[in-house]
Amino acid sequence: MIATTCSLDEPVLVLNRAWMASRVVSVRRSFILLFRSVAEVIAVNGTRYEIFDVHSWLEMGELQRQYEAGDHDWIRTASSMVAAPRIIRLTGCTRPPNNMVPLSRRNLFARDGNICQYCGKRYPLSDLSIDHVVPQSRGGRNTWTNLVCACVGCNSRKGSRTPRQAGLQLIRKPVKPRHCPDRSIRLRRRQYEAWRVFLHEAYWNVELRD
Repeated sequence: MIATTCSLDEPVLVLNRAWMASRVVSVRRSFILLFRSVAEVIAVNGTRYEIFDVHSWLEMGELQRQYEAGDHDWIRTASSMVAAPRIIRLTGCTRPPNNMVPLSRRNLFARDGNICQYCGKRYPLSDLSIDHVVPQSRGGRNTWTNLVCACVGCNSRKGSRTPRQAGLQLIRKPVKPRHCPDRSIRLRRRQYEAWRVFLHEAYWNVELRD
């Protein structure tokens, strides 16, 4: 198997002390938590969990490179290669999951799939904008149910009018997503199949953090 390197900005799932999905941090942040001895690595092997502190995880690196190189993403250091953790568990106080889905440009584009909600065509990000269905000049707010992706052309055509006034029609009603839209994309990666063990439907609302 071929070992592949990854960025320190890749996502790592964080469990709280009660083994509940709490948030997502970067690989860089996960190692900070590990070296501070406030977290441990959780490795999912089928139906079995293995727990490592930072020192035992680093010691396992050589064996992992020999027998499981293709099963891990790797961080290259000055003297060696270290397997990037995919799941860590906090050993301190229990932090309940945060059920708020952040209303961000990235999440909004992910919800709508980079598709203009008026003409139904998919566009690169550079050709997309965010439209207020009910214009701000008419009291429209920045909410999941009032913001949609729109191509530059449709947004210009609509202007400060409602879709009906502009002769446009939404291809689907905008709704607040039940889970962070970007997460479903990340979970398609083989490396993060282990997350599914902890992300059943009750935890799909956990906030993603960089």
